[in-house]
Amino acid sequence: MKHYLTALVLVGGLAAAQANAGCNYPSKPGKFPDGNSASKDEMIATKKVVTQYTEDMKVYLDCLDKEAADKLAGMEKATDKEKADVQKKADQKHDAAVTEMMGVTDGFNEQLRAWKAKNPPKTS
Repeated sequence: MKHYLTALVLVGGLAAAQANAGCNYPSKPGKFPDGNSASKDEMIATKKVVTQYTEDMKVYLDCLDKEAADKLAGMEKATDKEKADVQKKADQKHDAAVTEMMGVTDGFNEQLRAWKAKNPPKTS
């Protein structure tokens, strides 16, 4: 009986984890190179990482929106308050992700501006 309950708990836990694993939150890029001393290649490589991160974040945001819409569509008998709570949680996740994404892009842009100031374009 004890093993049966343990198995049941594990299966339930895995099912719950899988249900919540629908949208994969992208990993935030690591530290950016210092724009005052970085090479052009470092800045280009960092731009690629930031671009991929923002694309991944957009996929995550679309997934969150779809997940919330699907959940709300399945709540025919829910009260307006219950629906509002679901929407509020979805909005909070969305806003937090957008805030993080803006912080990442702003941080990179700050270093890019510093790099451009140290490496003005060569004129002929």
